Amino acid sequence: MAPRSTRLSKQARREQLLDAATAFVRAHGADGLTLPSLAEAAKVSRPIVYDHFGTRHGLLLALYLRLDEQHRAALTEALKDAPPTPHEVARVISGAYFACATAMPELNAVAAALRGIPELDAMQQEVLDRYIDLMADALVPYSAITGEALRLRCVGALGAAEAIAAELTRGRVSAADAVTALADLLMGGLDTGRPDGSSTAPSGCRRSGRP
Repeated sequence: MAPRSTRLSKQARREQLLDAATAFVRAHGADGLTLPSLAEAAKVSRPIVYDHFGTRHGLLLALYLRLDEQHRAALTEALKDAPPTPHEVARVISGAYFACATAMPELNAVAAALRGIPELDAMQQEVLDRYIDLMADALVPYSAITGEALRLRCVGALGAAEAIAAELTRGRVSAADAVTALADLLMGGLDTGRPDGSSTAPSGCRRSGRP
């Protein structure tokens, strides 16, 4: 019989369950995360977990959205203090990405668990789009190419970032080398036309690929 759970508001209980889910994934991986295993880890009854998430897919999606929100918030906060030069903005984006990859390994594990679930593919793509837009919007003032072209390069850079993060997790590269590699890729994608990274484009060409 499950221990009697402490009385919490519905939102507070949901946060507690997501905290427990995050800890479970960090310790055991995403494959073993189910509603019953979460109930056991959080020391609550199964009906409480089912009431909040309904299905395992619902749990994984809720956890993914929460981790992504934390990831984007960390990048947004870091960009506020970034010196206004393309090289520094690229390094801030790169540093924030790998800081989160190191501090929140659960994000990639949950993302992998969600792949191949047709009804969740659109939501996962929407989440990726928001992160890509955040990167592109930060870089577009320094780019000599259109916003659409820059955004596509950010898509490629984010794919490369995931591969570099995997190398970092395996211990094949240092955090400093990972940050430098991604920053260099981002700088190369700007196509500034100047060795110092400053843009040669007229201001009218620097537009985001999104409305």
